[in-house]
Amino acid sequence: MELNAEVLKKMTRAIASTRDEEIGCDDCFEFVDIFVEAKLQGKNPEEAMPLVEAHLNRCANCQDEFEALLDAIKATSDDPD
Repeated sequence: MELNAEVLKKMTRAIASTRDEEIGCDDCFEFVDIFVEAKLQGKNPEEAMPLVEAHLNRCANCQDEFEALLDAIKATSDDPD
């Protein structure tokens, strides 16, 4: 990764947005399936699992995993929605 102005801005924003209570990728991955299931059931996982939501908003890798799992479950579901 080349350190340029855009990368430095992203890093600065990430540092500035850290909170005292956060989870890492391992913890997020542990709960992402529950988060996906709640989302598919029409529940509000953002309220029930705010630390997972916050991590997904900051971490592109975990966001990709979340979207892949969501898409996979939707693709194999009998429900057209």
